Amino acid sequence: MSMAVVGLAAGMALGFAGYFGGFGAFLLVAALGAIGFVVGKFADGDLEPGDFFRAGERGGRPR
Repeated sequence: MSMAVVGLAAGMALGFAGYFGGFGAFLLVAALGAIGFVVGKFADGDLEPGDFFRAGERGGRPR
């Protein structure tokens, strides 16, 4: 499935949530979609848990 189709589906889901459920439902669907995206990246092997917790690698110098 191409990224354009995935984007279309996500946009339609957010649109339906906003229309039928209001702004709170829109935010909930957006947040759950972002969480699902990160979990999917972990499942594909594109992300590792250490990517979020590496301190001292920003800017090439430790803090």
